[in-house]
Amino acid sequence: MDDIKERLSAASEECLNRYTTWEASKKDAQAREALQEAIHELRKVASRFEIDIAISEREESSKRHIPIPAHRSKRTHVESGPEADGQGGGDAAPVEKVRKPRRRKPRAAGGEE
Repeated sequence: MDDIKERLSAASEECLNRYTTWEASKKDAQAREALQEAIHELRKVASRFEIDIAISEREESSKRHIPIPAHRSKRTHVESGPEADGQGGGDAAPVEKVRKPRRRKPRAAGGEE
């Protein structure tokens, strides 16, 4: 984290100096290019910072238990084994399969039935 701190302060200071130089003479092409390079370096530092934040969040979230979403937790599933046969006395209610309507076959072009 100290590396990012140093890079961030150096890049922001450099960007501010280049901006001040460019603002004094906006038509100077070299000043504009130097400012664009400083801005690019600042973006690279910010990107590295975002990556470190994402890594930190991933490590933290892997330690937490993720709850089952509500729409999934309300479903009951038929289990295979003795509970499904009615021998185990399980309390899981069987889920009925819903049949999809069958598609009709297209009629012949000649109009024959």
